Amino acid sequence: MLLLDGRLDELSHQIRDVRAAQWRRLYEQCDWYRGQTPPVEHPAMSITYFGPAAANLSLAYRLTGRRGYLEEAWRWISTCIGYPHWGKAHMPDHDLDAGWLLHGLSLAYSWLDGDLGPERTARLRAKIELQGERLWAYVQQNTGSWWTDAYWQNHNWICWTGLATAGYALGHREWSDAARANLETVLAQLPEDGSDSEGVVYWRYGVPWLAIHADLVQQTEGIDLFKGCDFLRNTTNWRLHQFASGRFEENIDHGDCHDRRSGHSVALYYRLASAYGDGTAQWLANLAAEEHFWREAYASGVRPGVMPECFLELLWYDPEVAPEAPQAVPTTAYFPDLGQLTARTGWDPEATVVSFKAAPGGGHRAWETGERLRRETGWDAASAGHHHPDSGAFVIASHGAFLAVDEGYSNRKRAAHHNLVLVDNQGWADEDRYHVYKDIPYERIPLVRDVLAQGGFAHATSETACMFPAELGVARLDRTLVVTPRGRVVVLDLLEAEQPREWTYVVNADWLPEQLDDQGWLLASGPAQARLTRLAPEAVRTEQRPVAIEANPTSSTPSLKIEKTLQTLRFTTERLARASFLTAYECTSTLDPVPAPAAPLEAVGWAVRVGEGAEAETVLLSPVDRRIEAAGVRADAAAVLLSGDRTAVVAALRVEREGREPWAADAPFTGILP
Repeated sequence: MLLLDGRLDELSHQIRDVRAAQWRRLYEQCDWYRGQTPPVEHPAMSITYFGPAAANLSLAYRLTGRRGYLEEAWRWISTCIGYPHWGKAHMPDHDLDAGWLLHGLSLAYSWLDGDLGPERTARLRAKIELQGERLWAYVQQNTGSWWTDAYWQNHNWICWTGLATAGYALGHREWSDAARANLETVLAQLPEDGSDSEGVVYWRYGVPWLAIHADLVQQTEGIDLFKGCDFLRNTTNWRLHQFASGRFEENIDHGDCHDRRSGHSVALYYRLASAYGDGTAQWLANLAAEEHFWREAYASGVRPGVMPECFLELLWYDPEVAPEAPQAVPTTAYFPDLGQLTARTGWDPEATVVSFKAAPGGGHRAWETGERLRRETGWDAASAGHHHPDSGAFVIASHGAFLAVDEGYSNRKRAAHHNLVLVDNQGWADEDRYHVYKDIPYERIPLVRDVLAQGGFAHATSETACMFPAELGVARLDRTLVVTPRGRVVVLDLLEAEQPREWTYVVNADWLPEQLDDQGWLLASGPAQARLTRLAPEAVRTEQRPVAIEANPTSSTPSLKIEKTLQTLRFTTERLARASFLTAYECTSTLDPVPAPAAPLEAVGWAVRVGEGAEAETVLLSPVDRRIEAAGVRADAAAVLLSGDRTAVVAALRVEREGREPWAADAPFTGILP
């Protein structure tokens, strides 16, 4: 039996003690199925949920021998094998519905092991055979087209896993061998830093299928694909840094995110914990299962969601892995494939959290390898449909609330939906469509440089001029973002064009920003607030407007619509060939007084002091000229950051600070000075 050979007796015993919590999840889910009525006619929406229903009920029967679970499994199985096709609105038999159902029903076929009786078993096998042949034919006829070779896409991972499971269950080695070859290619192409360019929501939806398939290969063929995969080894760390607070519930929502709560997969955490002895993954699994499960189940926009994964939780839980809270994990991180810099003031619920990113569609690995495959084979392997025109954008959250926000999900993606700079009120070239990277020139590659992520200091500069329409003549659109150890955020935009242009600084919020004074605005949401201080330029045209966002997140359910309104604040310059914005954000609790405004300092370069007294911090920037003179500091550096008695530098060759010995290096140094 798939996944159970040599384990069944042990599992049946362990559900009495060390797997009792996972067994409870399984039998409660099976009780839930008993109260449902699966539709006799194929519904207009997705039917993916039939796959895990069959697997859950079949595993419960295998563990207990209770005939009620067997009959309930058949009630669900017989309904979906009665549908002439799997999937209705989009690519019937050839996409996600087929992949999900092939996986779940193939496991059920293996686990029920003929106990359904000859007639029922034959019907189930015949349907799996038919649907497997349909999916296999699609693969053979569509090499290099859509999901068959879209190595960075969840459709590839799910459909190939379904075909693999059917191949193992029915003995079709041509299916399982081809699927394993695809999986090995996928795992070799994913970024070593563990980041997922589709965003947290699709990480939660898609990455479990990589683990499902790798687990199948390991249990069936004895080949450990986890061992050599840095992506899977490191993806828990990436996921950890995507939490918007130390409550570990809501997510930083770069990429296509249905909502901010679709982020947990207890089963995946357990498998990563088991594969790598990862105590943090085990801790996250336990936390989600014990504290956040029902919020995840009912507030999440991802379907089928976390509830039906209980059979995987039971199989993947390793009681030998000790959970380890992330308190010792560094609070700053950089993920080079996505060009994503994250920083937080701590792992507590009140922490301020900032994320900043800039990379080509799909991340650097997908962009570069996808282009090579396109040139060599004509394949569209990158398939960056879930990615946004958001390079140079940032998100700020504090005290568990979002302050400067991302759009989350839209069918017509635009730079204006992100915290970016527009040129003559225009965003990126080829935007205002779903797939903003499709067929654009390979050379349009936004970059991040001068990255510091150490000791609570964070700094990076994005370069995104290449993303704007050529007729605008944008020569420079560089954004430097700094996060201090106390969570202050300073953003410097340096802007140049061949002709004078209007430059518009955009910040999006959930709630309407409130003007405090000529240079100050309040961003507030629930328990958190941030004072936004515009330090440069002095004269701008200010505008506030609501922006409606609409999306249909799944082609399998055309009627599904997500609607959201962004409250947008815009600062627009007069027409200038060169311009700059310098802004600062200071986050506090809404129960505290509004922070004092950040103050510009006389400087060669750009200089800002945020905060007062002993808690003041100073940010000195010179991202182009790399010459700084301000606040008693003289330096040849891109940045000097002062917090208490600590000094961090970026690309520094020399630093002189009053009362201290001069510091110099033979090569540009980035880090904290001794």
